[in-house]
Amino acid sequence: MRNLARILVTALALWITTLIVGGSGENGIWVKQVGDDVMGLVFTFVIVAIIFAIVNMTIGKVVRFVSIPLRILTLGLFSLIINGLMLLLLNWITDLIGFGLKADGFWWAVLGAIILSISTTILAAVLGVRKK
Repeated sequence: MRNLARILVTALALWITTLIVGGSGENGIWVKQVGDDVMGLVFTFVIVAIIFAIVNMTIGKVVRFVSIPLRILTLGLFSLIINGLMLLLLNWITDLIGFGLKADGFWWAVLGAIILSISTTILAAVLGVRKK
């Protein structure tokens, strides 16, 4: 049940991220949704959040482990680059599916990762998802 709540918090944080970082036209981060209705948009965000969780649990763990010396050297700032790369990987995977998260470039993905991590932390604290 807690995993479902974390997925929904991530989906809501992705929505907030696209509202904040979503630029005009094809600049920023936006979502190519399944349908034209609200349920299609909600479905898209939930599917993207599930894919994002799978990417972070598999590839993200490996990349974070391998980059420990670089993260120590940069006092943790390299984590922002890793999170941006994870969003670009999510962009590539959802592009193969045909819908999902779209990022205009690397620096947009890094900015989106910053906003996503802040909004996820705030939402998880407010909703009490991280409590055991």
